[in-house]
Amino acid sequence: MTERVFNFNPGPATLPLAILEKAQKEMLNYNGTGMSVMEISHRSKDFEAIILGAEALLKELMAIPDNYRVLFIGMGATGQFDMIPMNYIVDGKIGNYVITGSFANKAYKEAVKVGPTHIAASTKDLNFTRVANLDEIQMSENPAYLHITSNNTIFGTQWKEFPDTGDVPLIADMSSDILSRKIDVSKFALIYAGAQKNLGPAGAAVVIIRDDMIEKSNQNLPTMLKYDTYAKNNSLYNTPASFTIYMIKLMLEWVKEQGGLDVIEKRNEEKAKIVYDAVDASNGFYKGHAEVGSRSLMNVTFRLPNEDLEKEFVAEAAKVGLAGLKGHREVGGIRASIYNAMPVEGCRKLAEFMKEFQAKKA
Repeated sequence: MTERVFNFNPGPATLPLAILEKAQKEMLNYNGTGMSVMEISHRSKDFEAIILGAEALLKELMAIPDNYRVLFIGMGATGQFDMIPMNYIVDGKIGNYVITGSFANKAYKEAVKVGPTHIAASTKDLNFTRVANLDEIQMSENPAYLHITSNNTIFGTQWKEFPDTGDVPLIADMSSDILSRKIDVSKFALIYAGAQKNLGPAGAAVVIIRDDMIEKSNQNLPTMLKYDTYAKNNSLYNTPASFTIYMIKLMLEWVKEQGGLDVIEKRNEEKAKIVYDAVDASNGFYKGHAEVGSRSLMNVTFRLPNEDLEKEFVAEAAKVGLAGLKGHREVGGIRASIYNAMPVEGCRKLAEFMKEFQAKKA
């Protein structure tokens, strides 16, 4: 078996070895059933315990108030780009979007197909080097909601403070930083996240939704596109992504075992500081994409003096067990995704490699 590498891929992302080993151990016989979790009925008590247990754990870890539900919906986060406007851009209301990166823009473009929309703020003209300042956000009349993307995976920026939208529902795509830090869930009407970064493998979106938003589900939609369908049936109206949800539960158990979000947040801050310090100490050899005040704790993006050096950096890093560092084509350069499961040791090894590479090539 090939030795495991430090996996800096942005998603599907690295998972804790302990979780993979537990899933491996239970692969052929889950909980004495004589079947894999991928074989047991989603109507069985065993699977019901998995999905309800995952909801309860996420509520506990994120201190989610009682008037919220946790739903597990297929199609990933991209499916939410459509479900949100289809459920809430109704009765003349307007979907409001803050554009701070590629996925925020994709969410907006999907909403345009559904109904009236408005760009409340955008940092596109800055090449998405920062998130929007709160005083730059200008909502439309009769807003259905304000949609933000809390962490921008491609550009390496992250909201440090969230808008106060008053009675207007605040909706956030938290695909790449959910469960990475403490947040006040009560500020949001709906939070969604693809599972494949901080929650588990690909295959489902986790949706944290306030009760009143469930009640507002557009009843003129097909059954599988209404949030109340999932809420009324504990996300079991149809066969769900059973293995993904099982892995999410294991991941939530792991986070709890680590000490919860207090420990996870401090560790993520430590990891990010190690890599950003290597960038800042390089005298310009490495140049960060994001402005300092918007730097992401999850995705560190930076450039080298030229593209040839960047290609060489990625290739040489892979040889020493640092995988998945190539930046997205929209930004280029290097991207180190350091989600919850990335150990501190991985960031230290990356920082050491950065210093050694600079010493040889500067």
